Amino acid sequence: MKRLLGKIILGVAVGVAIYVGFSIWADARSVGRALAGFHWVIALFALALASLNYLVRFVRWHYYLKVLGLAIPAGHSFLVFLGGFSLTVTPGKLGEVVKALLLRESHGIAAARTAPIVIAERFTDLMGLLLLACVGIFTFKTDPRFLVVGAVLIGFGLVVVSVESIATFCLRLSGHVPLVRRLTPTLKEAYRTTAALLRPRPLGLGVLLSVVSWFFECTAFWAVVHGFAGASVELQAATFIYASMTVAGALSFLPGGLGVTEAGMLAMLGELATGCGRSVAAAATFVTRLCTLWFAVLVGIAALLIFARQTKIRVDLPEQSGG
Repeated sequence: MKRLLGKIILGVAVGVAIYVGFSIWADARSVGRALAGFHWVIALFALALASLNYLVRFVRWHYYLKVLGLAIPAGHSFLVFLGGFSLTVTPGKLGEVVKALLLRESHGIAAARTAPIVIAERFTDLMGLLLLACVGIFTFKTDPRFLVVGAVLIGFGLVVVSVESIATFCLRLSGHVPLVRRLTPTLKEAYRTTAALLRPRPLGLGVLLSVVSWFFECTAFWAVVHGFAGASVELQAATFIYASMTVAGALSFLPGGLGVTEAGMLAMLGELATGCGRSVAAAATFVTRLCTLWFAVLVGIAALLIFARQTKIRVDLPEQSGG
């Protein structure tokens, strides 16, 4: 737990440094005045919407476990799922693989069998967010290149998983790479699991749940903007901004998309919202990230502690770079 706490503190420190930098750029005093005038009751509404996002994504997680034939009690499954949020501020959210480690320690399930669920979650999250971003890609004048990159990655991943001959070739090739050779059996197991999760039915349901869950957070972003006097943004624009900038943050592979997501939200609010000067846009971005990203981290820490106490396992994670 001490090592885990250290990683979380590092992520928080990076986030604080980034937000201080944005505040200075946007005039810290003006940002402070904007935050002082914010209707904080709306933050509670945003937190409720973020919670709905987590609930829908848990349904997807638990469904994936059933697809793999794993019968995990719903209570334990829920705590494991939420516990993954404790490492949200890791590159590409790969720290959420901790869920596989928790299942290994508590239920004796090989991590290679459940870790691919995290891959499937990220895959369907990306697809869902790209679909949400499509509500504005032809309406607003923005650079769509990062969305195209996301679509290309999805297409490439589907081809690799769907065409067995390509997957077999890649696995055979890995057997000749010195640093990867010893992991080939694990990679084969991971491929079989990933292929099962990305079959048409699980993939379609996963994407549908992803669209629903992330729309809740897009709505939270919309609500937060309206919490500042004189500021407003259309739901279509808010959905486009939040979805596309979340994709940009994910593709950056920075911990939690820190810096990239915030900069994009701030810039696009200035273009697509009304009454959003630099200071209000910065304040709205900070409140949104507090109610989504950082709230998730806090929920994850609490769930991890409860799970560790209930199962009496020691949570001792391997070293991970970037947070």
